[in-house]
Amino acid sequence: MNIFEDTAGRASRRRPLRVAVLGCSGSIGKQTLDVCRQHADKVRVVALSVYGSCDFLVSAAREFGVSHVAVANEAHAHDAVLDELPKGCSLDIGPEAVAALTTLEEVDCVVSAVVGAAGIQAGLLALQAEKVLAYANKESIVVGGDLLMPLVKPGQLIPVDSEHSAIYQCLVGERPQDLRRIWLTCSGGPFYGRTREELAHITAADALAHPTWNMGPKITIDSSTLMNKGLEVLEAHHLFDVDVDDIRVLVQRQSRIHSMVEFVDGSVKAQLGPSDMRIPIQYALSYPERWEAPCVPVDWCAEPPLTLGEADEKVFGCLFLAREAGRTGGTMPCAMNAANEVANAAFREGACGFLDIERVVRTVMDKTRVERVESLEQLEDCDAQARACARTALREVRP
Repeated sequence: MNIFEDTAGRASRRRPLRVAVLGCSGSIGKQTLDVCRQHADKVRVVALSVYGSCDFLVSAAREFGVSHVAVANEAHAHDAVLDELPKGCSLDIGPEAVAALTTLEEVDCVVSAVVGAAGIQAGLLALQAEKVLAYANKESIVVGGDLLMPLVKPGQLIPVDSEHSAIYQCLVGERPQDLRRIWLTCSGGPFYGRTREELAHITAADALAHPTWNMGPKITIDSSTLMNKGLEVLEAHHLFDVDVDDIRVLVQRQSRIHSMVEFVDGSVKAQLGPSDMRIPIQYALSYPERWEAPCVPVDWCAEPPLTLGEADEKVFGCLFLAREAGRTGGTMPCAMNAANEVANAAFREGACGFLDIERVVRTVMDKTRVERVESLEQLEDCDAQARACARTALREVRP
């Protein structure tokens, strides 16, 4: 599957680009709104969603004058602050309402910043409605890539993850058959170089202190276990139609090289830049153009030396398990992702230890009966079974 447009046949997008931001109160959502704020002449925000942060939703809706909003968590349906939405702004409640924003006629581009597998329905509807999809929801590609990717037309899906945006940029204008491997870069997280014995004593507070990136708590914990990088391996596998074993994880502690691609002739392209998520977000909105930088550029003459290293899959077993799930395929990535989401949340709540995240994921994978992916309903059932299995496994461990 080639997700790229014919370079010679690119057409400029509508300007201003009419955007729906799903998950606007999260880290990626807020940075998306910052880009939209800086380029108000090129982007118009027309729809917003949150899970339950209604105060933020109302504030953003009033600032950008949006026409449609949705709240996923039905428990917040009657929050008093919702009465302060702009006049004429429609409000809908529930997960289906969030997904429905993607099909609005006045939406050109959907920025999906929903965390976890919950974003898969929105992704499907956006692709079916032929919207441009700026995708920051890696879990739904991991879980439902077999359903999503066949729907993607060239140039329709632009990845927002910094690494996948880098790969995308490196491959624009290149022939897919000339790609030999992907070098997926990784900061290494806060515990790079630690032993498993040292990892056994890690607390949630330790793990939430990422050395480089400003991300939400779930993704930050995933980055500390390297599960986030495992998910990104599977995401790259689907997005760029590359075998899992042709995607190498490369530790780049300074987070200046955002990823590299290697071609059959031995040439390597890399995308470098500041550690600021607004750059890949902005590229997804501006493509095929480039707009003025949303942050201070890097002074390369003043930069310390760039270092490269290898991720240790024996120490960070979540990366190994994610790669194994990708090799197995079918519903295994769905089960793996569900187990990780449950264990990640339990660790943040102090209900299990750091290495128990890996143990729970391994237990669920060992008990999963793998099937070929055929429907969203099947994936939802697999997700529910894996979560139940993970909760049972958690009762057998001690924090």
